[in-house]
Amino acid sequence: MTPQKLVRPEILALRAYHVAEAGGMVKLDAMENPYPLPPAMQRELAEVLSRIELNRYPEPTGRELRALIARKMDVPQGMELLLGNGSDDLIQIVTLALARPGAAMMYPSPTFVMYSMNATFMGMRAVPVPLREDFSFDAEAFIERMTAEQPALVFLAYPNNPTGVLYPEADVERVIRAAPGVVVIDEAYHVFARKTFMPRLREFPNLLVVRTVSKLGLAGIRLGYMAARPEWIREFNKVRQAYNVNVLTQAAALFVLERLDVLEEQAARIRSDRAALGQAIAGLPGTPVFPSEANFFLVRVRDADRTYEALKRRNVLVRNLHPALENCLRINVGSPDENRILLAALRDVTGLK
Repeated sequence: MTPQKLVRPEILALRAYHVAEAGGMVKLDAMENPYPLPPAMQRELAEVLSRIELNRYPEPTGRELRALIARKMDVPQGMELLLGNGSDDLIQIVTLALARPGAAMMYPSPTFVMYSMNATFMGMRAVPVPLREDFSFDAEAFIERMTAEQPALVFLAYPNNPTGVLYPEADVERVIRAAPGVVVIDEAYHVFARKTFMPRLREFPNLLVVRTVSKLGLAGIRLGYMAARPEWIREFNKVRQAYNVNVLTQAAALFVLERLDVLEEQAARIRSDRAALGQAIAGLPGTPVFPSEANFFLVRVRDADRTYEALKRRNVLVRNLHPALENCLRINVGSPDENRILLAALRDVTGLK
């Protein structure tokens, strides 16, 4: 018996999410915060983690951590939180809970690939709606299509990945008001955009806000959180895997998020470096840069495959988005040293005939 005879055909047709080998590279492909925790914090955290009882299961819903996040992230009074193994876990939970037979999921395109992948996993009908040529959001077209398709679930990345565009707040509000189902605002990059729909959760009964601490500087611990009205969290909690957030993640998050100012200072440095890096890349021959409110840039090049491989040979790893976005690379804002290495490599590559 072979997988081809038993595995669902739509799964056989998929490619697994690819993570490039990054050993020894200047790693600018995964939108990570390039700064580690300060040494004194690292030592104190190590002491905290050394006392964790690894022989015991974690508190299943992360009660203490949820209370801390609600306080630190200004979750409105009366809203509830659900924790996940990264925001990917929460995207999967919401999709699974809403995947009635024939139900549709809608999202602008291009956007985060895990939305469409989860639609496939759960048997939802995926309805991508193209962005404009400059990757801005066409709210009229989106709402018109939404009226026709009646999706149970809408995902809006705010700002968008991989384009970095922050859609106008008024357009997002129009979508929420017009949606026949749930609207998930994915705020993975909120610390760089400094815009959020979190305070408006009480205003819209169909609104969910999903975030991750990965871009904030804690990618390695895999923690996401969803804020919504209690009636939504109650239903989504039913399909959450038991103990989905482990003891080390909970302990590390409790320790670091109590010291959130350290991560916010790092994010401010990244925001400060973002403008200079974007301007420098745009100044190179044949590398137009799209405006970004995230911690990365979408850069159009003459030949994405060739440029990607040439940078890789120079030990610089970026994200090649082909074929999703023709001849576009997504490039993180790194540390000052990483940005200098990137620019030197790009000058080298773009100067080649």
